[in-house]
Amino acid sequence: MSGIVFFRTEHRSAVVSFYTDRLGFDVWLEQEGGCTILTYENLRLGFCDGDETETDGIVTVVLDDEAAVDDLYEDLSDVARGPPETNDAFDIYQFFAADPDGRTVEVQTFQHPTPPIDSNEE
Repeated sequence: MSGIVFFRTEHRSAVVSFYTDRLGFDVWLEQEGGCTILTYENLRLGFCDGDETETDGIVTVVLDDEAAVDDLYEDLSDVARGPPETNDAFDIYQFFAADPDGRTVEVQTFQHPTPPIDSNEE
């Protein structure tokens, strides 16, 4: 099974640029109705033109290790809500940032073993 998380946005171009230029997503599909679907490994996000912006929820990007989280924090420090830190409750290392719509983006790595993720790439 695969899936896509969709959000409406009033600023699709800026949001797509943020995810592609700053987070390394690729454009997977452009839909004529005004939607861009992005992909990064097994994560697909769709941003569609709308009269208002949906910002509920959190887009979480999971990286391999703390060094990768720190590197991405350096790239996103201008939109980060604080530096990376350990979250003992979930045994993760993380920071939060905001995309151009104000949507919360979490960047994290697990500090414990996790099951493999089957990407089912098509």
